[in-house]
Amino acid sequence: MTGQNVMGSDAKTLQDNTCRSPIGTRRRVRARRTIDGPERESVAIERSGRRVFKTTSVDMGASKVTVESVNQAVVRAEYAVRGPIVAKAREIEQELAECAKNGKPSPYGFDKVVYCNIGNPQQLGQKPMTFFRQVSAALDWEGLTQNGACAAFPSDVLTRVKNLRENISGGTGAYSESKGVRCLREAVAKGITARDGFEANVDDIYLTDGASAGCHYLMNVLIRDDTDAVLCPIPQYPLYSAALTLYGGTLVPYYMDEETGWSLNLDHLKKQTEDARAAGKNVRALVVINPGNPTGNLLSDENLLEIAQFCADEGIIIISDEVYQENIYAEGKTFKSMRKVVFEAGLDSRVPLASFHSISKGYYGECGRRGGFMELVGAWDAGVVEQILKLASIALCPNLVGQVTTSLVMDPPVEGEPSYELYAKERDDILSSLARRAKKLVSTLNTLEGVVCQEAQGAMYAFPNLTFPQKYLDECTAAGKVADAEYCTRLLLKTGIVTVPGSGFGQKPGTWHFRTTFLPSEEDIETVTVQLCDFHREFMAQYK
Repeated sequence: MTGQNVMGSDAKTLQDNTCRSPIGTRRRVRARRTIDGPERESVAIERSGRRVFKTTSVDMGASKVTVESVNQAVVRAEYAVRGPIVAKAREIEQELAECAKNGKPSPYGFDKVVYCNIGNPQQLGQKPMTFFRQVSAALDWEGLTQNGACAAFPSDVLTRVKNLRENISGGTGAYSESKGVRCLREAVAKGITARDGFEANVDDIYLTDGASAGCHYLMNVLIRDDTDAVLCPIPQYPLYSAALTLYGGTLVPYYMDEETGWSLNLDHLKKQTEDARAAGKNVRALVVINPGNPTGNLLSDENLLEIAQFCADEGIIIISDEVYQENIYAEGKTFKSMRKVVFEAGLDSRVPLASFHSISKGYYGECGRRGGFMELVGAWDAGVVEQILKLASIALCPNLVGQVTTSLVMDPPVEGEPSYELYAKERDDILSSLARRAKKLVSTLNTLEGVVCQEAQGAMYAFPNLTFPQKYLDECTAAGKVADAEYCTRLLLKTGIVTVPGSGFGQKPGTWHFRTTFLPSEEDIETVTVQLCDFHREFMAQYK
């Protein structure tokens, strides 16, 4: 095995832990190292009979692991969706649980913490899809064929399970191919083809543990040092900024235009790219999040084509995050994948495209099952694709439960099959309810003083713009606090509602926002909106 000499080229190193003495007996060598300074070490030789011990002293304090001595890229990485406000919420939740257990009243003005900080549908009461869970349960049930157990499942569920058992070698408890089980990738390819009208190749598809794994594969391969840069929309999902920090790259922001419903301004994108290159940055990729997170916008077909053409002209990889593609609420709007845009425009020979999808969102919300896929199409260098596969191989394989669920998401029951009617009803009920909740929340936010919220056309979030009183801003500046983070902290302490400050996603300088989901049930969303409005009115009155 080869590797970097971590002791440095000037250090005295011991190449073997055993060697032959001049008279043919075994000689063992033990090393202990003391570092009084970067270049100093003491070496003592101990002799005992014919055995020779070489000892290098080590200062244990110098090798002690502290937060100052670990990888500082990890220390610098931030992920606001589960940041300090969420940590405080967990503390409060535990405190409330202890009070309830001991029969004590809540020390707060509420008795429940409501997590509106993250798109985690089932945590907030969304029911899983029956068909998906039936297939998963039957697949893992060893007693399925005994004592009439099959009668508990519709015939199309049993057909799926039979096919899966025949094609998943070793079952869901065994490792699969690093890209994922082939028959499951074939189901994903079938769904992509049906969605876009352009045939998908099973070999272009990598099943992943959620969409995040695909992001890490790409950043790990693309980023060599901080001269390598990735264009990211601002506001952005902080997975991308965190990954760039971890791998040592540079984020080049392109700001979405809030006043026009978070649309893209192509001239601004071009200027950001030109400025980055003038500063010595190698712009390697562009991230597009559609539907938007945290903004809830849906990019126009025109914007999508502009992005594709720009990246093809500039030699930039497209990374298209499409995990909310089922979550479209705006009347008359539909989702169009970047893949379809690229193929329709005939750009697939000129631009590499990586697309992500996940089972965590949509109407399924299977966050804990950690499933999704990455598809690589277009003008990828074959050697680069080999390196991405290498990373997938190092991870062995994505979890099998997530793989199976991903295949079902992309290849669900169709009309005429026994499970279709219930599946369609559950899907439509969830999506129509989300649309009502989105409209309710956004319309309520827009009644508040100093608040302007763009329509939530898709995804699971509202991202209101807050105009804070100058007195409050001065107070935050004097206290060294970030204004929107302080607002969200006070909201939590007053109401138990957990949100994420806009500063955690990035925002235009001088603007303030917060992100909230509209995932609480229709009954609970009424309470959430009332509490939020009451808090905001009291907050504004305090600074009159």
